[in-house]
Amino acid sequence: MDLRHHGDTEVGGGLVDLAVNVRTGMPPEWLADIIRDSVGGLAAYPDAGPARAALAARHGRDPGEVLPTAGAAEAFVLLARVLRPRHAVVVHPQFTEPEAALRAAGHAVRRVVLDGDFTLDPAAVPDDADLVMIGNPTNPTSVLHPAAILTALARPGRTLVVDEAFADCVPGEPESLAASRLPGLVVIRSLTKTWGLAGLRVGYVLAEPDLIRTLAEAQPLWSVSTPALAAAIACTAPRAIAEAETWARALTADRDSLAAALSALPGAHVVPHARASFLLLRLPDGESVRTRLRTRGYAVRRGGTFPGLGPDWLRVAVRPPHVMTPFVAELESILRAR
Repeated sequence: MDLRHHGDTEVGGGLVDLAVNVRTGMPPEWLADIIRDSVGGLAAYPDAGPARAALAARHGRDPGEVLPTAGAAEAFVLLARVLRPRHAVVVHPQFTEPEAALRAAGHAVRRVVLDGDFTLDPAAVPDDADLVMIGNPTNPTSVLHPAAILTALARPGRTLVVDEAFADCVPGEPESLAASRLPGLVVIRSLTKTWGLAGLRVGYVLAEPDLIRTLAEAQPLWSVSTPALAAAIACTAPRAIAEAETWARALTADRDSLAAALSALPGAHVVPHARASFLLLRLPDGESVRTRLRTRGYAVRRGGTFPGLGPDWLRVAVRPPHVMTPFVAELESILRAR
């Protein structure tokens, strides 16, 4: 299984991109202006201090509990380098980079694979696991686990890593643990998805100060650029938080409408209670359907590279109705022609 396969490899060739979960039409002009203006400071080495302070204030934490990173992906690599788990567990299906980073660092990984509606029973995680990694909301299932379920995984001697890269897709972020100081808890966040900054690489880690210091020592010097740090400050300002909340509410309506339309298609199963900016669906002979969609101009994310899924699973990014309505029509045409 190719754990390093991601949605960006599915796009290209003039295809409508429903494979990548980054919000389209971003960044907004006000944010682009801030990023452009930051170029005037490129002669100096990046100073992460102001960004750490802004991110800490965003979540009601101390700057010593925050580490800006070059996207969430760098955070997973840093954790894999500094932690020494005896029994690492990754809860799947989920974003595959956490497991890929652990394996690249020489750690053995046990998979806990969810099925059904992909909700989590804490009892499924072995008691002796001293490192547990899980997404919330989870990519690719779009399932949002209750905070109480996640905190039930915490215990002395265990590091619990919660990937909240899509947390700001959920209005009000009711299940986020970003403000929690639960012992052993590590929360990873990303500004990439909502603000369209995949090429800039902006993420951060929230954890206990001792672990943050250890991660910082392992992090390459100045790994987060001046423009990325400027974006981090801008995206934590009250204006940006309000704008993201407005978008999350509109996304909810678009996603629920798309889920209803896809569920009505012959043979389609959509994972229920989706809360992120994408849907996971299973179709008869899904890999063939994915290939046919490409011939009709649409790229969707194959599911077979996620542990716990197979080729009949497809992940579809939620776009505005003017994009999704013709997509659903093309998919229905393919399914009815079988």
